[in-house]
Amino acid sequence: MYGKMHSACLYGIEGVMIGVEIDLANGLPQTNIIGLPDSAIREAVERVRAAVKNCGYRYPQQRITINLAPADLRKEGSAFDLAIALGILITSGQVVMPSAKEVLFIGELALDGSLRPVSGVLPMVEAARKNGFKAVLLPEGNAAEAALISGINIYAIDHLRALVSPEEPQSNSAMDIKGSDEQYQLNGRDSVEKPSISTLPFPVSVSKGMDQNERPPVLVLSLEHLKYTPIYGTSEVSSCAMNEMMDDYSDVLGQQHVKRALTIAAAGMHNILLMGPPGTGKTMLIKRLPSILPKLTESEALEVTKIFSAAGTLKDAHNGLLRSRPFRSPHHTISAAGLIGGGGIPKPGEVSLAHRGILFLDELPEFSRNVLEVLRQPLEDGVVTISRARASFTYPAKFMLAASMNPCSCGYFGSGLSQQHCTCSPARIAQYRAKISGPLLDRIDLQVDVPRPKEWGRQGHALSSAEMYAAVMAAQAIQAKRFKRLPISWNSELSGASLRRYASLSREGAELLYDILENLGLSMRAHDRIIKLSRTIADLEGVQDITSAHLAEAVQYRNLDRQVMTEE
Repeated sequence: MYGKMHSACLYGIEGVMIGVEIDLANGLPQTNIIGLPDSAIREAVERVRAAVKNCGYRYPQQRITINLAPADLRKEGSAFDLAIALGILITSGQVVMPSAKEVLFIGELALDGSLRPVSGVLPMVEAARKNGFKAVLLPEGNAAEAALISGINIYAIDHLRALVSPEEPQSNSAMDIKGSDEQYQLNGRDSVEKPSISTLPFPVSVSKGMDQNERPPVLVLSLEHLKYTPIYGTSEVSSCAMNEMMDDYSDVLGQQHVKRALTIAAAGMHNILLMGPPGTGKTMLIKRLPSILPKLTESEALEVTKIFSAAGTLKDAHNGLLRSRPFRSPHHTISAAGLIGGGGIPKPGEVSLAHRGILFLDELPEFSRNVLEVLRQPLEDGVVTISRARASFTYPAKFMLAASMNPCSCGYFGSGLSQQHCTCSPARIAQYRAKISGPLLDRIDLQVDVPRPKEWGRQGHALSSAEMYAAVMAAQAIQAKRFKRLPISWNSELSGASLRRYASLSREGAELLYDILENLGLSMRAHDRIIKLSRTIADLEGVQDITSAHLAEAVQYRNLDRQVMTEE
């Protein structure tokens, strides 16, 4: 007796279809799972056995072999429980499901037959839709998340008994079974005990060649009564109240040049570093960056939501796809694996959770140098590749790096205050800043000084988030039109031929930039990043051509590249 069901697992952040093959043969009763399962999958044997019996079904006393195909791909997690249980019931003839080949089964079983939600459902359901599946059967706890994928039917249950009767729970003491109480011959197979099935809301299948009074009842599953209709919740907080709760740049006194730099960074998704004494507002300024960033597009929202689903951190799927850009702020004690991703079972790290959003590293030199160095590849390539002995996983990591730091270890170098004079020697200052390597600093487009405000009471007009957001959206609209036929969205993603085409310099501008690079000793990577930053500055002004003024402003943001390590 052979049967096949379909389930799925995660490979990185992508769903992979897995065939769950069931073979029942004569022999000593035992159950084996093959196909490179992990410990959680091997333990599914006991979970499924208990769940099947506790729901009133019969667990076959035969030699059961369960193969997870493809056999050369390592499988992890507990999402196969439901497929294994139904596969055994269907193969043993206790359940008939004509549409099983078109349905994906996901879910973890408890010993009493109830279903528990699993992580990573969103990419699994998306993969099912791409592979032509028409429906997914999964736990109710995952239904809202699965319903975020359109074009596929979602069926949700909270217990294995829900497949028997949607109205009343199954009970061995309340049965409506036709036929004798003896053992029966089912579809020409070996004799089996009469299945315990309560009153059915569905038609009962008929085994050909058997007398009306001798056929056992076999449940024919129809999933229509289990169909899930997504109802997304709405926030009870009014939009006015939400606006009052959000942090606004109008709260920041002064620092107009820093707000200008942050507007440029948000308009082109450029990396930014703020440097200044303690208490000048560096952290406050960066934490307000999400208020001036555009919302995620439909494709970006699905991409980001899939990452959070794979990481098991998607908590509020009832409100639909994530629409706000991620803002991740890990502590400086984070490990390299926590930042970049990895572990025994590789999971997305902070750089992937910040995909299409912001990764904020407060007090940058306090992070371990080894941790900071792993940022080089994702900052350049936009992806993270984690290699293991059996597999290699690639996670997306296109994010804006926003960081802050003090000018020295005591924090008061260049503050200009006699009461708080810097006590660090030049060697100590150089040692402190050396924690940030040159190659990493080279990848940060804007390096901005944040001095202490001098006039607390007379600041004049404070630039607000609404004004900065309007400027960012205007620049983003220009970029969207420019890159509508390219797989990029921001000026910071330009490279190679696209950089020469969309950010070309006049002869005068090219000569100016060459002189600047020679005088400051900047790298060719800095050369390209200055051009991309100039392109964003020109977009903010709504002009087509990059002028010398745009280049000059972009160069002056390379602050640490040209700063002399001596205190005035």
